[in-house]
Amino acid sequence: MQETPFCLRVGHLLPYSMSDSNITNFINPSTFILLGIPGLEVAHVWISIPFCTMYIIAVLGNFTILFIVKREPSLHGPMYYFLCMLAVTDLVLSTSILPKTLSIFWFNSREIDFSACLTQMYFIHCFTGMATGIFVAMALDRYVAICHPLRHSTILTNPMVAKIGLAMVLRSSIFVLPYPFLARQWPYCRTNIIPHTYCEHIAVAKLACADIRVSNYYGLFLLFSGMGLDMLFITVSYIQILRAVFSLPTKDSQLKTFETCISHLCAILTFYVPSLFSFLTHRFGHNVPLHFHVLMANVYLLVPPVLNPIIYGVRTKQIRDRLLWLFTHKGT
Repeated sequence: MQETPFCLRVGHLLPYSMSDSNITNFINPSTFILLGIPGLEVAHVWISIPFCTMYIIAVLGNFTILFIVKREPSLHGPMYYFLCMLAVTDLVLSTSILPKTLSIFWFNSREIDFSACLTQMYFIHCFTGMATGIFVAMALDRYVAICHPLRHSTILTNPMVAKIGLAMVLRSSIFVLPYPFLARQWPYCRTNIIPHTYCEHIAVAKLACADIRVSNYYGLFLLFSGMGLDMLFITVSYIQILRAVFSLPTKDSQLKTFETCISHLCAILTFYVPSLFSFLTHRFGHNVPLHFHVLMANVYLLVPPVLNPIIYGVRTKQIRDRLLWLFTHKGT
């Protein structure tokens, strides 16, 4: 007996009738159909309000960080260079998904070109990997500043910071490259309908009518060799930092020293907690509703770009003072 096409089994997710070309068998689709948030189609316009607000805050906040660091000579140091790299990463990540997501919510523009889908997939995973690498670089900066303060300026020179940034870019760019390459090789003989707001790798892989175990194993390899090793390095760095902090003679000096790490720790938690929760629910939460998966997948990409400028703007005195100066002298 012939198997019922997958697209017919998910037909109840579609709020509008699709043309026959979207539900017939094919090998290489020219376009994919993004459903948005399945099951919450009637609320798309309302969901777009916080999404659009977060995107505006992310863009304004991260551009403000870049502007202030560029204009303020006292901020031309390793910590703030890494912060600028993080701001650029956040801008690319949020811009990779939000414009298309909002076009789905507002204009029901669900089609995305096959090549554009793979490009979006690559950018999302590539810059997510860059973000974890930048957090490692920031942890290194805090470790050297606290554990070896007299050597900080000789270890983290501008050329060294540039080399670290380049290494993060190359590592992520090369490691993520197999994702779109494998996706382009797969036959898609069931459907081209993606129950998501963007072309996430797992969501696209589930549409292939081929053995995708290689892709799944490679995804796990990237998780543990990339994010896992990065988290291990950050943990080891902070163990050394805490040992150095607790060896200081007074409570006041301990608090003042550790306060320089608070912004970095908040940014790490903002990034890792939602991303790990989204990944684990996607892999093992088989009874979790699909719309929850999609919402969490959006949250872990949208929340860090929104909160990082706020965290560093509030917690970093130099940035806060410069921002206040800009507002109080805007008329001159």
